[in-house]
Amino acid sequence: MSSDHRNAAPAPGLARATGSDRRGQLGRLGEELACERLTALGLRIVARNWRCRTGEIDVVAAGPDLLVFCEVKTRRGHGYGTPAEAVTPAKRARLRQLAAAYLAAVEHPACRVRFDVVAVHWPRGHAPVVDHLEAVF
Repeated sequence: MSSDHRNAAPAPGLARATGSDRRGQLGRLGEELACERLTALGLRIVARNWRCRTGEIDVVAAGPDLLVFCEVKTRRGHGYGTPAEAVTPAKRARLRQLAAAYLAAVEHPACRVRFDVVAVHWPRGHAPVVDHLEAVF
């Protein structure tokens, strides 16, 4: 697991948004941080928010002989648990099914597959903390 305390200002625009718009913006910003982290590790982002009729994969990244399916969870606080705890057994099973659908739908060379979680904790008024959990399931 790697952790990063960003020296960024609080997310611009979130103070003006309301309700689900604010959560959607926060989620998109968390996905952007996840992509930055994966890219910094030498992976190439090949898909963001890949959708099929059964759901969505937040990020798909590629490395040498590797595809990484990444679930991104961004939270303001721990009132409902940590971001990583939000990736329940049901969510893991669904991500496995979505990965199988992706592999069937998208042409790619034979490779290993890995499932990662990027958890972003972004308290109001503070910089985000990014935790990258590799091969968590």
